[in-house]
Amino acid sequence: MALTTPPAPPDRPAVPGGETAPVRPVPGWRRSLRPYLLIVPALLLTGGILYPFGLGLYYTLFDFAASKPRPDLVGVENYRRILSQSSFWESARVTVLYAVGAAAVETVLGVSVALLLHRASRVGRVLEKILILPLMIAPVIAAIMWKLMLQPSVGVVNHLLEPVGLGGVQWTDTPAGALLSSIAVDVWVYTPFVAILALAGLRSLPVSPFEAAAVDGAGWWFTFRRLTLPMLWPYVLVAVIFRFMDSLKVFDIIYALTEGGPGDSTVVLQIRAYLEAIRFQRYSFGISYMIVLWAVVYLVTMVLVRYLGRIQNRAAEVPK
Repeated sequence: MALTTPPAPPDRPAVPGGETAPVRPVPGWRRSLRPYLLIVPALLLTGGILYPFGLGLYYTLFDFAASKPRPDLVGVENYRRILSQSSFWESARVTVLYAVGAAAVETVLGVSVALLLHRASRVGRVLEKILILPLMIAPVIAAIMWKLMLQPSVGVVNHLLEPVGLGGVQWTDTPAGALLSSIAVDVWVYTPFVAILALAGLRSLPVSPFEAAAVDGAGWWFTFRRLTLPMLWPYVLVAVIFRFMDSLKVFDIIYALTEGGPGDSTVVLQIRAYLEAIRFQRYSFGISYMIVLWAVVYLVTMVLVRYLGRIQNRAAEVPK
């Protein structure tokens, strides 16, 4: 039997001839420097986020405007003016209505679609592929597409509803219709996102509790209310946080569909900031709107994330 050369130790690489190459020790300064090099990308990303934010916060302390080349330091005057204007509170009301309406409808529809697709079938697998199509379309393009379809005279939606006596509806020409149409477009675009998250949650649930419930003769509604929904709720809440947070700062769908009209009926805080900073060229005032919007989104998100933590602990039966 031929003799074989024993393998080299893992820390000493083999060289031709069966010998091992000497291992060069790593200098101590390189070992100490390695952790700092690993965090350089994170530091660059953090700096790229914080620098514009800090600069914008600094600009809100002045009265930068196109009509005032030499701005004065005004402190928190911009914020005081914003909170004292009725237009701000009206925009805040529209923003909350939009965010709550869109997030609620998307959650209900998304979970319902996920429950239907969870039933293994060939049709379900085909529908899963079709489900992501709206997410592949830019929200601005989707809003323009729906704007054409909702035209009162030539739109395909009124043409399809005309046989049942609902043709000629002014979808985006009335305040209530414009807001509902904007919510409907948001629902069409982002319901698949909620459905995908809910479907992933359904497929990760343990099987044994459902088998035990089936053996005990539990009905579908009891199983859904007592087993499926409590275990699925953390996944649903993650989708709600993402969609509610994103809906609070919506701009593209509403601006492409209604441009904030008719009148100011769909002027959310994001569009109000755009009008002040870009159209009216009151830069500091517009940035102040964005800082206020950021504070609102941050506070709402913190509350929802803390609630999510409690739900996850409860689902995992972890004591507080």
